[in-house]
Amino acid sequence: MRIQAHSRGLTGGSEVTDVTRKVKWLGFVLLALSGLAAAQAKAPSGGRAESLYLRLRSVGLDSSHVYRIRHTDLVRGAVSISLDDGMIAFTEEADGHITGAIFQGDGEILVLPPNTVERASLALFTGAAILEERFSLAYFRFNDDFYGELKNSLRPAEDAGEFVGEFKGLAATLAESDALRLLISFRNAEYAKSDDHFLHAYIQGRRLGAFEVRYDSLLPEPISLGQHKKMGGNDYYDVWASFAQKKQQEGEADPDTGLLSTHDFEITHFSITSEIKPPTELSATATLLLSPTRDGGQVLLFELSRLLQVESVEENGNPLEFIHNQAVEGSHLARRGNDWLVVFLPAAMKVGASFQLKIRYSGAVLSEAANGLLFVGEHGTWYPNIGFTMSSFDLEFRYPLEWTLVAVGKRTEQRTEGDRQVSHWVTERKVPVAGFNLGKYSRTVAHVAGVDLETYATPSVEKGLLAAETAPLPMPPSIRGPQPLPEAPGLLSRSIAPSPSRNLQMVSNEAGRALDFYSQHFGPYPYSRLMLTQIPGTTSQGWPGLIFLSSYAFLSPAELEQFEHDPVERVEVQQLVAHETAHQWWGDLVTFTGYRDQWVMEALANYSSMMLLESKNPVEFRKLMQKYRDRLLLKGADGEQLMDAGPVTLGLRLSSSKFPNAYDAISYGRGTWLFHMLRTMLRDAELTTSGSRPKGGEEPFLRALREVRTQYEGKPLTTAQLLAIFEAQLPKPLWYEGRKSLDWFFESWLSGTAVPSFELRDVKIADKAGTAMVTGTIVQGNAPEALVTSVPLYAVVGSKPVYLRRVFADGTETTFRMAVPAGTRKILLDPEQTLLSRAK
Repeated sequence: MRIQAHSRGLTGGSEVTDVTRKVKWLGFVLLALSGLAAAQAKAPSGGRAESLYLRLRSVGLDSSHVYRIRHTDLVRGAVSISLDDGMIAFTEEADGHITGAIFQGDGEILVLPPNTVERASLALFTGAAILEERFSLAYFRFNDDFYGELKNSLRPAEDAGEFVGEFKGLAATLAESDALRLLISFRNAEYAKSDDHFLHAYIQGRRLGAFEVRYDSLLPEPISLGQHKKMGGNDYYDVWASFAQKKQQEGEADPDTGLLSTHDFEITHFSITSEIKPPTELSATATLLLSPTRDGGQVLLFELSRLLQVESVEENGNPLEFIHNQAVEGSHLARRGNDWLVVFLPAAMKVGASFQLKIRYSGAVLSEAANGLLFVGEHGTWYPNIGFTMSSFDLEFRYPLEWTLVAVGKRTEQRTEGDRQVSHWVTERKVPVAGFNLGKYSRTVAHVAGVDLETYATPSVEKGLLAAETAPLPMPPSIRGPQPLPEAPGLLSRSIAPSPSRNLQMVSNEAGRALDFYSQHFGPYPYSRLMLTQIPGTTSQGWPGLIFLSSYAFLSPAELEQFEHDPVERVEVQQLVAHETAHQWWGDLVTFTGYRDQWVMEALANYSSMMLLESKNPVEFRKLMQKYRDRLLLKGADGEQLMDAGPVTLGLRLSSSKFPNAYDAISYGRGTWLFHMLRTMLRDAELTTSGSRPKGGEEPFLRALREVRTQYEGKPLTTAQLLAIFEAQLPKPLWYEGRKSLDWFFESWLSGTAVPSFELRDVKIADKAGTAMVTGTIVQGNAPEALVTSVPLYAVVGSKPVYLRRVFADGTETTFRMAVPAGTRKILLDPEQTLLSRAK
């Protein structure tokens, strides 16, 4: 049976996971904003922002601005557009701005990605590493003086009315998607003074069909190319390439939204009071304390579920204008349920002048999957937030007496008021996200590693779990972000239904073992308690002090065997609890910076759970590692292997119409292998240096992870920063070309996709007078010429392999010569299978 992980609605298809939190799709506003065609504007009567927004959404073509145009070039960074010959009509003005144009004729677009990763990504979808495409039709949306740039090339057109009549419907439709982005430019005083340039081109290519090119100076990666695609009944947005023209300064842009609006301010504290009426309704008032980080901003962008309706926004008691937008129905954004709430301040923000916003909202964000088993579908967007940033939370919930509620933070009060319970929770430290779960639970309590461990489950499971034996089982997912409740795929097929509450102690024991193991290796658990709660569906999520566990995690081994006949797949499902517990350190305590660094937290949490598995059962550890490798080598319908979807650093871009499940296999599977390779390289190099494996001492990999925790506790971590910490642990045997650097590992393995094969050739052992020398050649196959790998070699002396040292295999063939123990009969390459490589 294929293991399937349902996303909290993040990437191409419903079979994708996220990471330790509510990650916004790629961190790109480009995808969020391009999906806002069904926007709903709300504001105090007569609001100027609302009026401008509605105008920008519906602006049509201006019959008095239709021209012939020839031999004209437009350049935006690495994007070059040539309008060789044709007609162009500009849109009507909106608040004095011309913001769009439609072109028909003969044109060409040229985009040159700056690096091998982006060129490979572009080639995957288009067949070429450079975008060079002739087009016959294009619609442009812009916020700068696009019209002024072209003015000298424009000539009057004779058939203006006919041209406008032909394309007015298309122009009006396409105008909707960029309205919010343009509104931010025109209403934000700071952006008006800054280098705010935006161009969104919808291109009808002669070879590639319809696609989009975007240049947005407010994004961390201003240039992006992509295409909407429908495959197997699912809608995808394939990101062909996305890149910055030059190195961006860290902290310039928010890694989740991309827009500098969250660089303008921080939310230092949330105070949220909520009324919950099972099985569906939530109403809340969120008070946010905002601290400006630079002067001038007037537009505040938040994320809030589309299923919630905002009733009012106030600043210090004064009503503010706002707009609440929905994602296009049927798109991935709609399945995410994520939404944008835009708030307009009457005056520009000033550093040092903190202020409060009070936001009232309500809606149906819960559903009941079984008796007493609720599904909070908007876990990450039930309150207005600005992405994955650290804040303190004060949460109060009111709910019926028969229900049990658990939340992020420490419960400071529990009381009864009439027919309602009132539960008060306060975070013990700043956390990246807060949430709750509600159910008619049974509970077990334990005390492990100085931590109160509470486990909650209901007697029931959702009907979908009890359906046909082809029901999907989960990968070890863990991110935030809403996911629609899966529908039951069929009728009940088992006479005896599993009961999660019967297996509470089993789950508690698994979490306790993980807590103890991680506390010893990564440092103390960062919170006073850990709560694990059952949720329906195939997705689990590890939040600070609160883990949402799929009902599958509560199946006993015998029950699990009914659903999954492959013993290795069962082991993977049984890793769920350990994986989510590891996110308490990697993802909640230490966070990640942007979508390119997302793999670090998922892979590190997964490898932490694999280290625990290895300590208990090395055989199962090896089999599961082999399963991760084998998934990378699976071929799709077109013969391409899943590993070709891209490197781990592409994050959620990996899942696309070509590879719907690539994110899981690469971020989890390949990412886990990358950490295993780092760990074993460091361990072997230390052995080479000392002559024996240290007994009782901490291995360098774990020293590095402790340093990661020390330096980045409560902070985001980039891939480069992670490698810098590992580089500090590098002993001399791992210095490639005499440099104490892991650049070779980044270029070959983190930025690469290869799963190579390794072979020894021409091995000769010369044994003279008690000394022996060996020469030979290491051959790397199924790999690019530039691949560099640290390859471990062993000597067979007697009946047991003896570790010799590691050799850097650089390119296809690498010769070596080294001393070996007397009596060496044979040389082995990586007998312990520490390299991500093809099976011999």
